[in-house]
Amino acid sequence: MNTGTTRSDDNPTHSVFSNKGMWLTYVLVVYFVHLLLLSLPFISTDIVWTLTNAIHALVTYTMFHVTKGTPWPTSTGEERLKTQWEQIDFGRQFTPTKKFLMTVPIVLFFVASFYSRYDKVHFFFNLFFLLLTVVPKLPMFHGVRIFNINKW
Repeated sequence: MNTGTTRSDDNPTHSVFSNKGMWLTYVLVVYFVHLLLLSLPFISTDIVWTLTNAIHALVTYTMFHVTKGTPWPTSTGEERLKTQWEQIDFGRQFTPTKKFLMTVPIVLFFVASFYSRYDKVHFFFNLFFLLLTVVPKLPMFHGVRIFNINKW
């Protein structure tokens, strides 16, 4: 152990999601959004779970796969063409952080499908949002811009 030394990363995006506290915060935010939706008296439980899944999918898709660059001014500039997902853990695949971030939408899909009693309409909405969040995270899509969307 190097006492008295610090390690400074040029781009904190590489490691910010590796923190277990960030994992807990992520799960708690999803849970509180679900509780907020559940507190609305005119929405049934199956719709609330589908909405929780949809909101999670849209927010994380935008945050991880559309947003490029880094919010920190210390970056070297090469990150401006990479999405947040491509920057996590220096772009390595199947790290514990990426496994966790891939597991959450899958669990949400199963829970939303269970609470909607596998209704066909809810199931297809939940499946669509699952694919929206999981497919871009697959290693074969690392750095790929489909139809050149988000290329620049």
